[in-house]
Amino acid sequence: MHYNGLLLSFPKEIKIFIAAFVVILSIGFFTGLLFVSQTSTTSPNGIVENYNGNEEDEDAEVMKFKKSEREMLTIVHTHILSMSFIFFLLGGLVWLTKLSKKLKLFLTVEPFVSVVLTFGGIYFLWTGLLWMKYVVAFSGFLMTATFTISAILVLYQLTLKPAESN
Repeated sequence: MHYNGLLLSFPKEIKIFIAAFVVILSIGFFTGLLFVSQTSTTSPNGIVENYNGNEEDEDAEVMKFKKSEREMLTIVHTHILSMSFIFFLLGGLVWLTKLSKKLKLFLTVEPFVSVVLTFGGIYFLWTGLLWMKYVVAFSGFLMTATFTISAILVLYQLTLKPAESN
């Protein structure tokens, strides 16, 4: 089956539909990142504080308490499920772009690895493996980077005409 560059051959109406989806998906994704920056900061120590609390820190501006097991399981469960769907749908569109197979493979598989490392890492960090804060920070950055690159590539290729792809 020939799928490399198939996105370029879609009718204008379908391209507009896909572009609207990717834009709205991106707004949702980046709004989630704004929430993260409001609640846990993007630093490794801020991640620890968000899940394990900061009750010992007398100088803390905002008091945070360790999350319960139920809260942690809910966070991990909902994020792994929702992020899997997000990256499956965006990845399907990436496979329809005109790019090398190796780049497509990286952009579509890496986010799944990062989802497991980020949210699994948050859970293990909560259990006391504090070094996981670095895994969470790095995998979260990589997940964001691959989402951004994938969304931009799809949106860019939606603007191309089939003849320009050769």
